[in-house]
Amino acid sequence: MRFCGLDFGTSNTTLAFWHNGAPVLAALEADKTTVPSAVFYDRQGQLTIGRAAMARYVGGEDGRLMRSLKAVLGSALIEEKTQIGKRAIGFRDVIADYLRAVKARAEADAGTALTRVVLGRPVFFVDEDAAANAKAEDTLRAIAAEIGFADVSTQFEPIAAALDYEQQTRAEEIALIADIGGGTSDFSIVRLGPARRARQDRAVDFLAHDGVRIGGTDFDRTLSLGTLMPLLGFRSPMKRPGRDVPSGYFHELATWSSINRLYTQKTLRELNEVRREAAEPHRVERLIRVIEEQRGHTLAMEAEAAKIALAEVAEARVDLGWLEAGLSVGLTPAELVAHTQGLAERIARRVDLCLDQAGLGAGDIDALFLTGGSTRLAHVRTAIRAAVPQARVVEGDTFGSVGTGLAIEAARRYGSLSRGADGTISAA
Repeated sequence: MRFCGLDFGTSNTTLAFWHNGAPVLAALEADKTTVPSAVFYDRQGQLTIGRAAMARYVGGEDGRLMRSLKAVLGSALIEEKTQIGKRAIGFRDVIADYLRAVKARAEADAGTALTRVVLGRPVFFVDEDAAANAKAEDTLRAIAAEIGFADVSTQFEPIAAALDYEQQTRAEEIALIADIGGGTSDFSIVRLGPARRARQDRAVDFLAHDGVRIGGTDFDRTLSLGTLMPLLGFRSPMKRPGRDVPSGYFHELATWSSINRLYTQKTLRELNEVRREAAEPHRVERLIRVIEEQRGHTLAMEAEAAKIALAEVAEARVDLGWLEAGLSVGLTPAELVAHTQGLAERIARRVDLCLDQAGLGAGDIDALFLTGGSTRLAHVRTAIRAAVPQARVVEGDTFGSVGTGLAIEAARRYGSLSRGADGTISAA
């Protein structure tokens, strides 16, 4: 079967195809079914993706790392270029290079060319900007066609997750699907059940959709600004009373998709001027070293790792000895919540908008299906559950539900679905 579902995520990517009558996730990096949405170009322009890309960067190889590639869609960055050795490459071409590599790996695993695809897309690439949303989707579709997909269509990511969850339902129900990913948080309210699985037209079952451009990378950024960037001079005073070190550098350094913009001689000249006028120049000297050595992604990785660790431990220590001997900071779950609770509450408020759109009350939701890496954050889960307190909580495949559901949708659009006597579906 030559159709598939591709979940190009802000943090991770999956691709699912059909094998022996069932959707399966492709092995995209060794035996792993997820591949981080990261690329590394060495100075000769050779491309590496995923975990291997980050390993080359962390290992100190000379080159350019980029992550959170999806965040560029719908932003002005999509039209910009970044310097790779002596060559300037557009961000659109970076995404194409990455997805071309993903497609090739999936085809190797499937043993056949994949020519038809349903792409996942967030409910909103960009909040409250219809033109930017349309442009983002058009760009993603065009890239998919460019890398070899002959038929390209899209589906909302929470709908895809719902189609995956539906395979385990035993009776008809109304579910709230919460897909909290790296770049966006998306919700759908869907009517699901065994008798509906193989229906060709599911439009009447999709009751509401909403979302917001907040995801795991925003938690990384906010945590970094609150705990790591002050060590580099964020909100520290200048010698002139009433002025702080300019904040723009720190916001860009804490944002995955904009880090590389700081790696210029112009930025270094400006920072040397700032250092001369700073009341605490040693902090700005740390910032300068990060930019000189192009270690901004190392800081972002440290913030991300601490965030993930705090889901399970009482303290996560960030060791910055590579920046300055003995420099480190300890973080607790309470500090994570203090810095990011506002983000969790903004995400949860979309549930009420979904309920209003569907004409339902919180008590009408039978199940809350959670998927996406950021659902592992306790305060995010708590905020969402509080919106539908009576709903049964169902854990999805954190990183695979959307990709699997997109493959189910691909079978509906490009093949045919049938329902067996036991309620399971198969594709042809």
